[in-house]
Amino acid sequence: MAVSASPLGGALAGLRPPRVRGLNFTAVDFETANGFRGSPCAIGMVRIRDGNVDELYFRRMRPPAGFDRFDPRNVEIHGITPERVAGEPRFSELFGEIREFIGTDILVAHNATFDTEVFESALEVSGLDSPGGLRALCSVRLARVVYQLDSHTLPRAAAEAGFQLKHHHHALWDARAAAAIVVDIAERQRVTQLDRLFAAHQIEAEELEAWSSPRAYESRATRQARSYAQLFDAAAESVSDEMLPDLMRWQDEGRNLPPNPEADPEHPLCGQHLVFSGNLAIPRPDAKALAAEHGAITSSKVIGATTMLVIGDGVGLQDLEAAENNRAIPPLQARKVREVLARRAKGQSIRLLTESAFRELLGEKWPLPKP
Repeated sequence: MAVSASPLGGALAGLRPPRVRGLNFTAVDFETANGFRGSPCAIGMVRIRDGNVDELYFRRMRPPAGFDRFDPRNVEIHGITPERVAGEPRFSELFGEIREFIGTDILVAHNATFDTEVFESALEVSGLDSPGGLRALCSVRLARVVYQLDSHTLPRAAAEAGFQLKHHHHALWDARAAAAIVVDIAERQRVTQLDRLFAAHQIEAEELEAWSSPRAYESRATRQARSYAQLFDAAAESVSDEMLPDLMRWQDEGRNLPPNPEADPEHPLCGQHLVFSGNLAIPRPDAKALAAEHGAITSSKVIGATTMLVIGDGVGLQDLEAAENNRAIPPLQARKVREVLARRAKGQSIRLLTESAFRELLGEKWPLPKP
């Protein structure tokens, strides 16, 4: 078990949080190699017993094979390069000891959804079974309801908890900061049980379900990354840094630009009223601009004039076929998709497009290499 001695050094001794008897959990933080959640390159964990640091765990790792290209944007954030992990084991080789360190603890993370999805996608692309039972509570959600701050980013919330986060985006320091936030709030509110602390603020845990590999229906992040797998594969040649998509991006709607009056009237997008749902490999404002360039009218919500819905999130043709047969597929539960299906049932003609189909309609205008 590798525990980081640097950059923490001997500073940890003076950073012990307040003691809260009975408060037990493990805090976790991941760093990823690229814009796909299933590319962990470092993990930090802090076991808390009675509100005090009991044990630390830190490992750098090679991301799962085929999803192990390092994006300079990520490297700039955390400083981990391919060379620094070249001799390290892959996630699949470390997962056993990671799981052993966690044991039966509930996890805490500052944005628990992200860290749970890292576990999920990394297990999927590594071809591993999921043991299930991993539950994670979100320290940023707890901080938002307790701390009166302008910003609840990890450094700001940690400072409010009395923890000086000297090395943000170092996985062990970030895990330690998340732990400090939860311990501080538990002490302030005089709550000694983790579940009770979060339940008092209506915060539920993210939970990883069990499955046997291969998983019958993979997560949204993994399905989408597989459609661009050659871009994430460090062994693939002729992939430039500019080609790497950021699949973690929050999908800002962006502007709805006027349609190009000189667009080819024969193009399949010309004259269509287009709406987007879910995460695409390019920013949604860019996708809207491309549609408008080809004569489409874009909107941020489904309306009576809508004629096309482009669905990201790795949705494939088989998913659209399931929609036609009224079968519940996770990505098709999104609000816009449900609205479109309801309108179609009442007679409105709206075509459903996968990201792949939208990409084909754009041809050479699509800014990323085609799979």
